[in-house]
Amino acid sequence: MPELPEVEVVRRGIDKWVSGRTIETTKVLHSRAVRNHIAGSKDFIKRLNGRTVTSVNRRGKFMWLSLDDDHALVTHLGMSGQVLVQPLDADPEKHLRVRCTFTDNGRAMHFVDQRTFGGMAIEEMVDDVVGRLIPESVQHIALDPLDEYFDPETFISGIRKKNTQVKRAILDQTLISGIGNIYADEALWRSKIHWATPTQRLTRAQASTLLKNATEVMTQALSQGGTSFDALYVNVNGESGYFSQELNAYGREDEPCDRCGSIIVREAFANRSSFRCPRCQRKPRTN
Repeated sequence: MPELPEVEVVRRGIDKWVSGRTIETTKVLHSRAVRNHIAGSKDFIKRLNGRTVTSVNRRGKFMWLSLDDDHALVTHLGMSGQVLVQPLDADPEKHLRVRCTFTDNGRAMHFVDQRTFGGMAIEEMVDDVVGRLIPESVQHIALDPLDEYFDPETFISGIRKKNTQVKRAILDQTLISGIGNIYADEALWRSKIHWATPTQRLTRAQASTLLKNATEVMTQALSQGGTSFDALYVNVNGESGYFSQELNAYGREDEPCDRCGSIIVREAFANRSSFRCPRCQRKPRTN
């Protein structure tokens, strides 16, 4: 699933191509793509047509297009969702789910989703904790480290109060948003912390280092277009990111650690996998 850098790459592309434009027509080609819009496809289309996109915003892995009527077009990419900007005469993609054209007759916006785990919905906007308008469904999502209002101290104190494994904590979107499996493993490798370390054992220095490394690795990934392992993760022009070439732990099972030369191992974690160096990231004591 796309994480903060990948979603931010898409957000920037949509903002560049779509903000300030007025939607003329909307087509829903698969009802599942708007399943979270409770009023259904017809209402979805009616409420989008004629609306102007004022900005494109994001919190963590959650993205939305702000509209000129205090509502938002919330867009979840899910496992395979893509938002592409295409010429009006472009052939429709095989898994095209929603298509919007604009009154200026410029490029259309396509929501493409092979597995249809993602989707779109129109939601009312509400005030967040710092007075900004956000969709209702995003209210419970914590600020992410790239947000100007993110408070490091809130994260440091919050993670040390939890009673769980450190990787579970940094994947908790109500504590810190935007981090998924890839950047969790990368931040933990950089911090020399085992994914199963109990959060209550973290020192303030460790928690601060972990936050610093998570922020740095996501910033670096963003500068390289994010991490793409297959054709499903692309920007609005259909281009893949290339940060996968810079990964130190995730997906590197049986390869030598870039820091000490030990062989990276893959371990089961919450129906997924964790990758770590057995020497740099030693298992926590059991007592």
